[in-house]
Amino acid sequence: MNKRQTSKPVASKASKVLKDPKASKDAKSAAGSALSQTKTGKKK
Repeated sequence: MNKRQTSKPVASKASKVLKDPKASKDAKSAAGSALSQTKTGKKK
């Protein structure tokens, strides 16, 4: 299990990339990957 997590500033930028219609498919893929590693308040 990967215990590394994306920092809040990086998550914020990744979110902006996903919302940008001009962002490339690769950029959106990387942003989605970064956001998938953010810590949420939810328990599994």
